[in-house]
Amino acid sequence: MNRREFITETLKVSGYISMAMTAGVAASGSDFVSGNDPVNLKSVILPPIKKESARIMVVFLYPPEDVVIEGRNEDIWAKHQWFTWPGNQFEPETQERIFTSKIQTIADNLGIKVEFTPKALYQQTKVDEFIQTAKMENPDAVLVVNFWNTFNKWSLKIATEAAPVAIVYQPVGSNHQLPLPELLNTKGIFYIHSIENWAEIERGLLAVRARKMLAQSRLLRISGQTDNLLYQRDEFLNVEIVVIPAEEFNKLFDSIITDNKIVKEAGQFKKNARMVMDMEDLYFIEGIRAHHAVKQIMERYGADAITIECLMLKHRKPCLSFSINNGNLIPCGCENHLDGVLTQMLGRWLFERAGFMHNPEFDTSENLYFASHCTCATKLQGPQGPPQEYLVRPFFHQLPKTAAVDVQWTPGEPVMLTKYYRGENSLSCFTGSVIESPKSPPTGGCATRVLIDIDNVENICETYLGSHPVLFWGSRSDARRMKVFAQLYNLKLGGNI
Repeated sequence: MNRREFITETLKVSGYISMAMTAGVAASGSDFVSGNDPVNLKSVILPPIKKESARIMVVFLYPPEDVVIEGRNEDIWAKHQWFTWPGNQFEPETQERIFTSKIQTIADNLGIKVEFTPKALYQQTKVDEFIQTAKMENPDAVLVVNFWNTFNKWSLKIATEAAPVAIVYQPVGSNHQLPLPELLNTKGIFYIHSIENWAEIERGLLAVRARKMLAQSRLLRISGQTDNLLYQRDEFLNVEIVVIPAEEFNKLFDSIITDNKIVKEAGQFKKNARMVMDMEDLYFIEGIRAHHAVKQIMERYGADAITIECLMLKHRKPCLSFSINNGNLIPCGCENHLDGVLTQMLGRWLFERAGFMHNPEFDTSENLYFASHCTCATKLQGPQGPPQEYLVRPFFHQLPKTAAVDVQWTPGEPVMLTKYYRGENSLSCFTGSVIESPKSPPTGGCATRVLIDIDNVENICETYLGSHPVLFWGSRSDARRMKVFAQLYNLKLGGNI
């Protein structure tokens, strides 16, 4: 599938109601039904959260040529029949058609609904009417395309009154002197002042989509610290979080029979590895059994992402499953860690790539960053991207020798080191490039290891983001998507972008 088809299918599949839902057991929002036995495999079943596409209302601002010539335009130049910047050779009607086509194409590729106002606005009463209409229709954002210098005040009015957030685009050559400071600096407004910068418009639409989809997502936490079903919610991203006992996952794993299908899947995973190190076939099979258990437990709870308190699961550890799922844009996070897996979920929608949740280390002599963990995806550039070579070796802490992937990152390729801080309304993003995937020994760490040169950092320890930051494949241009998200949704942004 191409990118557009993949997004469409993702939205479609995510909206299905679980066919496994038992009669009389239903849930929506925060209403959950639980049986008396917390480990009964049929005690709780939740349908997936229905997904709706992000909706954006688009409006153009400029006066028709005849209105200007007849002196009817509502600005200080009207009596002079004056075409203020961008001037009478800009051809705004033609530009509107070009922008409309480009915006529609970007939106279609992202699975976003865009609604274009039929005619460009050039009167105060029409601007006010648009704002009132937008308030009633409640879109996720407005996109204002302003082709007229003296209409900046209307751009700001629409941006601050019509919807929760706004993207304002004004082509270079249509603004005289400096842009309005309020357009540049107000949180909730992403101001683009550029020349046919479709990539920047796409960044704005990606940010709106990410916010919308996260608010319609459920994260399943599997914990050894509870015997009951628990409900949480991330207050900023609005992700629904369901916590269940680890014993339920264990029982489900144990119920999965090793049949020919599982043996074949395990053999294929082994065959695709560049090298297998000190690994019995049994643990490939156990890894695929865990993969089926993860799939079934996510279906049972209608989950879009999962994190498991996994270190002490013995032969049930889901390292292979998490690697496979992350490569298919199903965020899976280690060790029941919320900030890390929420970062993966954010990156899934902003970057459309797998996030490598890892433990950070530092070469303080060479000023280099070292990331290691056991659940790295083999597809780092998205489901349609090329796979990385990988080795399979034992989980580094043994307990027992379950299978883990040692993914080989490509030297010289760009990366983004990221973290979302739950409860702090902040993000961090550093850009850098891969040096190599060092061998073990001489390095220690975990199954996948990658050494990185972070851009423009004098002391590498200053890049420490706490436990379990997330590494994404991507350039500085990609990293700007996170900057736009922070600007639109009033997050403090750290890092080097």
